Amino acid sequence: MNKKAIGNYRRTREILDQYGIHAKKGFGQNFLTDLNVLNGIVQAAHITKEDNVIEIGPGIGALTEPLAKAAGEVIALEIDTDLLPVLDDVLSPYDNVKVINQDVLKANLPELIQTEFSDPTKPIKVVANLPYYITSPILMNLLASQVNWDAICVMMQKEVADRLTAKPGTKAYGSLTLAIEYQMKAKTAFGVNRRSFVPAPNVDSAIVVLTPRKQPLAVEPFDKKRLFSLIRGCFAHRRKSLWNNLKSLLTNDKDKLAIVAEVLEQLAIDPQTRPEQLSLDQFIQLANAMHAREIW
Repeated sequence: MNKKAIGNYRRTREILDQYGIHAKKGFGQNFLTDLNVLNGIVQAAHITKEDNVIEIGPGIGALTEPLAKAAGEVIALEIDTDLLPVLDDVLSPYDNVKVINQDVLKANLPELIQTEFSDPTKPIKVVANLPYYITSPILMNLLASQVNWDAICVMMQKEVADRLTAKPGTKAYGSLTLAIEYQMKAKTAFGVNRRSFVPAPNVDSAIVVLTPRKQPLAVEPFDKKRLFSLIRGCFAHRRKSLWNNLKSLLTNDKDKLAIVAEVLEQLAIDPQTRPEQLSLDQFIQLANAMHAREIW
């Protein structure tokens, strides 16, 4: 074990003490101090010198360091201004790293890629230890950014990781599962014990790797927002049947509900089934059929 690595427990404690840094709950900060996990993340993302990497929330640079060693260039987005001088110091040996004081949820990612990387045509990967409280918004923001990600490799709360990789009919399966599945293939690389962090969070984590998938157009004319508006509406009340959720979504419009009943029968979908029983393909078929009948 390289004791000089930023992610080494003793080195982390020294850096925190030197700069008087304390984990801020408001930013969901937990500092990772397991070098095996840090190197495992880089390996799971298959980082090479041909890759441009965006890291979200570098903290004190524990993950940034192995990324810098493996990648061509690294752009690290850090929202906490107190950590900027720390990162400037500890990452000074690496001339392929640029730290930007930026909130990823407010960043223009396509523009950032074009202006900050010396060669923006190289594969773009996101690698991050995501704050638990905004994991879903960050993921959805990345997917909506119009960037052709080569891969997204992120650490998150295990419960959220289970949702991303859930199968129909399971408790974890929901609208987030389908939003991810529509664009990406999700795979859990490995789990991370809560004791790998300082301070230790209350839950265990997992590393999830998302890779792009080729998906046929779902709604004609194509409107992804319409598809996921339907999906979110169908999952609005998980304990209710698909039919009851559709009734709420269509504000109990009797004419529209009569058409929906016909559509469900044509698609061989039981109105009394729970939304979590439907696959992505079934939701796509439902959205297409409802749009064709001009009720969605």
